Amino acid sequence: MSQPTSPPKPIDLRLDRFSGYLSIKLEGDRRMVLGEIRKKWLVLQPEEFVRQLLVQFLLRDMKYNRNRITVERGVAVNGDPKRTDILVFDVHMRPYLLIECKAPKVPLSTDTFRQAAHYNGPLQVPYLMISNGRESYVAQIDYATESYRFLGAVPEW
Repeated sequence: MSQPTSPPKPIDLRLDRFSGYLSIKLEGDRRMVLGEIRKKWLVLQPEEFVRQLLVQFLLRDMKYNRNRITVERGVAVNGDPKRTDILVFDVHMRPYLLIECKAPKVPLSTDTFRQAAHYNGPLQVPYLMISNGRESYVAQIDYATESYRFLGAVPEW
């Protein structure tokens, strides 16, 4: 797949503004967060924090339908079981947007994008996104030309 010639500019979604919407509790010495989509308590790891903030962004800012968002969905990649962080389906229930989440301290790189693209193999989503909560990148995939281009915003529904 051919790559753009100039490096993309990261998108700042200002995800920290959604922190107040998260339900967090202390269970023993572990902080837990209530997953918005699966409605179950999860250990509040840095990557999980980013995932839950992104879900809030998708629901509140982008107005995505919660019934078309899956979190940690299993997918087989070359016969190996993997999990997508966030997968959004379009109105026809076709995979639409795949999001790979990283902890805030993890710098986003070409390797991060490659990981998301690898998970996308069997899904063939038109939009691929990576985020560490501070920075996000979104690419539109053109399968006919085997190329992609970076976008300045998350795609509207």
